Amino acid sequence: MTTRTFKVVKSDAQWREQLTPEQYQITRNHGTERAFSSPNFDSKLKGTYKCVCCDRPLYRSETKYDSGTGWPSFYAPIEPEAVFAVEDRSYGMLRTEIKCSDCDAHLGHAFPDGPPPTGVRYCMNGNALVFDED
Repeated sequence: MTTRTFKVVKSDAQWREQLTPEQYQITRNHGTERAFSSPNFDSKLKGTYKCVCCDRPLYRSETKYDSGTGWPSFYAPIEPEAVFAVEDRSYGMLRTEIKCSDCDAHLGHAFPDGPPPTGVRYCMNGNALVFDED
């Protein structure tokens, strides 16, 4: 897989035109969907999960697992450079926000309680992802 080196930059109006209201709220305003409500949160299909905003491949189904949280969870991105972490101190908590490297879309959060081999749970909003079946 080749690391991409460009940034997708759009105006707020362009993002609103491209995305559904829920996708916009999650990816551009750091929202969170209700647990167990997102597309593909419990899917067992094989394929690639991509950023809904810019189509960057982020996660493979082989790294997806049932975390019991109600959100799609992965133990690793396709490549480390696909996403980046930001300190999130919202709601009086300290969390690690995960964003798309190509367009800065809010995807979800990472927690240190995941399975081997990484021990990280990438807890993503399903509405921030599109799924391409193999």
